Amino acid sequence: MTQSTASDATRWGQLIFGIICMVMIANLQYGWTLFVGPIDQKYQWGRAAIQVAFTIFVLTETWLVPIEGYLIDKFGPRLMISASGFLVAIAWVINSVADSLFLLYLGAAVGGIGAGVIYGGAVGNALKWFPDRRGLAAGLTAAGFGAGSAMTVIPIANMIRTSGYEAAFLWFGLGQGIVVALVGLALRAPRAGEVAAPAAPAVQQTRYDYRPAEVLKTPVFWVMYAMFVMVGSGGLMAVAQLAPIASDFKVGNVPVSLFGLTLPALTFALTIDRVLNGLCRPFFGWVSDHIGRENTMFGAFLVEGIGIYALLLFAANPLLFVILSGLVFFAWGEIYSLFPATCTDIYGRKFATTNYGMLYTAKGTAALLVPLANVLTNATGSWHAVFYVASILNIVAAVMAIAVLKPMRIRTMTLAVPAGAIYAAGAAASKTS
Repeated sequence: MTQSTASDATRWGQLIFGIICMVMIANLQYGWTLFVGPIDQKYQWGRAAIQVAFTIFVLTETWLVPIEGYLIDKFGPRLMISASGFLVAIAWVINSVADSLFLLYLGAAVGGIGAGVIYGGAVGNALKWFPDRRGLAAGLTAAGFGAGSAMTVIPIANMIRTSGYEAAFLWFGLGQGIVVALVGLALRAPRAGEVAAPAAPAVQQTRYDYRPAEVLKTPVFWVMYAMFVMVGSGGLMAVAQLAPIASDFKVGNVPVSLFGLTLPALTFALTIDRVLNGLCRPFFGWVSDHIGRENTMFGAFLVEGIGIYALLLFAANPLLFVILSGLVFFAWGEIYSLFPATCTDIYGRKFATTNYGMLYTAKGTAALLVPLANVLTNATGSWHAVFYVASILNIVAAVMAIAVLKPMRIRTMTLAVPAGAIYAAGAAASKTS
């Protein structure tokens, strides 16, 4: 019996379920900063020692995704993501009672494992259900993680202030975990024949499903990996230096009025981070569905590089400080929609979660490079060098997208391919590929 094509309601339902799960784990990364000060006040462990927990979280959240992705591709997202809801709940419960650094680090590791499964599973599922709108689907899903904490930042901060950080860890951890466990039960991968390959996609797509071992043998994968690290670390380096810049230029506490809001410049800049970091992911993903992945990368990475340099030049102006920092944030988060879409375009849908999981480990690598910004700052006596490096990394990645990635991707998809691979290129492929 021939499997009928899934309805749009089914596809969008799966996408929405994945986004909800992503929103529920956003606080594990983006809400962490709210807890550092209160933990240090209680135990006096030192901020550096406490922040090791965040590093552990990022590493376990990223570097284990290939293994987790393999299990998701094999067994489906339902069991893996639903079970991981319990892991993220347990993680914050551990944090709520952690009276030693060991327990704090253990909570970070458990949370990272759970978040990695949920992140990889949700993005992988979006890539499989939407071959026709892959960039948009990946971007919307990633936006749930990038902006998902915006709604709960104030409630968490209020609970920390009124009831203590332990209560915030406990109740928000349980709430977030339970929602993931329940919503995860509704997730499933598309069955064979349920999602047809687009007849004439604007972006060239393979119909050969590369196994992970095959992916690692293709040079284009390592080019994407290098670009991911360059843009990821460059953006993180710049973002991490916003507060020192605001302090040095004495603009941090200067009121800025924009869009009917008036806030201190640094507060304004940090506030729009979550909003623009979330909006940029579906926006650039949607753009890439129409004009091609590499063309979109070139524009976004170039804007990021120029924005970082301009921020350095005009940071003394409070209004420009806010606007340019917003531009930097907006042009940075798109890597989490463009790279998964590109990876699946090249390597196929069947092992999409595993293959992108391998590429996603670049986020962990980038996180390890970020502390080098402090080394560079100490060596030069200024954070100017950090901004120069961050700007250059983004501009180089922009050029690589067109000059290196694009021809290598085309060559991989047309010449050095396994026997029997079939390729689909739309009428616009000659323009966008």
